[in-house]
Amino acid sequence: MKQLSPYILMIRPAQFRMNEQTAVNNYFQSQTGLTPKEVVTKAQQEFDAYVAVLRSKGVQVTVVQDTEDPDTPDALFPNNWVSFHSDGTVVLYPMFAENRRLERREAILEILEEDGFLISEVMDYTAAEKENIFLEGTGSLLLDRVNKKAYCALSVRAHEDLFIEFCEDFEYTPVIFNALQTVGDKRLPIYHTNVMMCLAESFAVICLDCIDDKKERKNVLSHLKADGKEVIAISEAQMHAFAGNMLQLLGSNDTPYLVMSTTAYQSLTREQLSKIQAHCEIIHSDLHTIETAGGGSARCMMAEVFLPRV
Repeated sequence: MKQLSPYILMIRPAQFRMNEQTAVNNYFQSQTGLTPKEVVTKAQQEFDAYVAVLRSKGVQVTVVQDTEDPDTPDALFPNNWVSFHSDGTVVLYPMFAENRRLERREAILEILEEDGFLISEVMDYTAAEKENIFLEGTGSLLLDRVNKKAYCALSVRAHEDLFIEFCEDFEYTPVIFNALQTVGDKRLPIYHTNVMMCLAESFAVICLDCIDDKKERKNVLSHLKADGKEVIAISEAQMHAFAGNMLQLLGSNDTPYLVMSTTAYQSLTREQLSKIQAHCEIIHSDLHTIETAGGGSARCMMAEVFLPRV
């Protein structure tokens, strides 16, 4: 079982904007001050430059162009509705925002099959939407595939019962906690685990300040340390600059890279950067418009493909 993939799926946006349906509990979203047309154009430019940076390092990217219809402003964040596993299983997840449910398109799976990937089974949890129960893919779940552990910060978009069901189905040990951020004068749940934590092969980048409960924080740390991962802590301000929203991938010759946005990269201290660079090289790309309007960053835009090749 490998932790890192050399293959990713990315969806090129057609009608990106600040999604009003997700803004209710994604406190990272804000207005850009641009016209709707400018937002789409800038997002497409950022997307294309990002793909070029990844490919220049040998990361293999399947790009699917999103469609104008139906209305899917967040389509460029595919990791929330689907995950691809090494036994050939594809998992479909229940989504909080109704317009995000339209992102689940069979045509995208068919494109991966045309690319030579083998899909043997589709595991579909989406019926939970009828009960207002959600689990948004690898936004909600951080999978340690080697040690068979799944980390999850509970929120409206990450329901504990469904998370445990996923862990039972896939034989992962659940590591459950609450991660909070300061919004005004309140501590409110962070919408996705993957904005406050990144799980790499030999290290983890995590905002421990978000885990207010000391027992929960201690439990998360003990799991990471038991599995030999160096813990690199970031501040809540750095998390707001998307420094938790990173993903480690394989490039040419199985070289590992940690991928992040330029915003995230610039927020890190010299000491934090050197700790990461002791493990692998960093790749970063400017995603400012996507981050501002979408409230998601580099990691959210990539769905790792672990499916076997035909």
